[in-house]
Amino acid sequence: MQRINKWVLLALLGLIIGVAFIPFFQKSGGAQSEVKIVSNLVMREPPLQKINTIDINENQIYQGDLLLVNNTFPMKQNSIKEDIAPLSSIPEMGKQFGTSIDSISLSIEVGHVFSNMMEAAKKDGLVHFSVNSGFRSFEEQAKLYNELGSAYALPPGYSEHNLGLSIDVGSTLMKMESAPEGKWMEENAWKYGFILRYPKDKTDITGIEYEPWHFRYVGLPHSVIMKELDLVLEEYIEYLKKEKTVETTVDEKEYFITYYPASETLKMVDPILSQYEISGNNVDGVIITRYR
Repeated sequence: MQRINKWVLLALLGLIIGVAFIPFFQKSGGAQSEVKIVSNLVMREPPLQKINTIDINENQIYQGDLLLVNNTFPMKQNSIKEDIAPLSSIPEMGKQFGTSIDSISLSIEVGHVFSNMMEAAKKDGLVHFSVNSGFRSFEEQAKLYNELGSAYALPPGYSEHNLGLSIDVGSTLMKMESAPEGKWMEENAWKYGFILRYPKDKTDITGIEYEPWHFRYVGLPHSVIMKELDLVLEEYIEYLKKEKTVETTVDEKEYFITYYPASETLKMVDPILSQYEISGNNVDGVIITRYR
């Protein structure tokens, strides 16, 4: 009987102590919550991953910001960017260039990036830029080709200006190849997703003579990689096909760039990364840029 009373007494004592410490644990709820969270994470079954399947079809080969357009690979009519608009519709551009850009259009998305780049140039003291050409329709390109001939113009579909991604930038002071504006663009355009499309030392690859005024938008991080590796677009397309996947970090953002031939079906586990973009190469496949 005494033994039973002893154990009962011990049980009551434990209960009293437990009740006495309840306020303490309630006040230190952070630690308690942390234990619960850790416990839940350990015990919970991992969630099922959703798999997104993307069929890489022929249309995707001919759409996007990384299309290779040259004498070998002409673009298609449906490759034209859908958001073509006059540069004058961007207020900042109108303030800087006035009525001189009323007849010049571009992808509005690219136009905004170009506007930001011009603002950066202005802060560096460069204020004598001019914009001489942007998007041209197939009809406008045909007219130009008929007027100037093959020595000075390209047939419809063979000019990057037909995409809505290229812009001819000049200087009101002197020729672009000698102007401070030309030097600034060559040294800084890549930071904004633009590339000097036809550099002096790559004419044997591009098939086009040096054009210090012609800049093409490819977007980040592609312009950064091309700058670092000294690649023109023809070389970059081949580089991605060879490497399959390229990783890089720009402004603390991680990018994973992968080439896929058009014949493949791409299966992506969701979530892989925060976002992704798909662009065709206008040759034989697509380039998927994942980033977070």
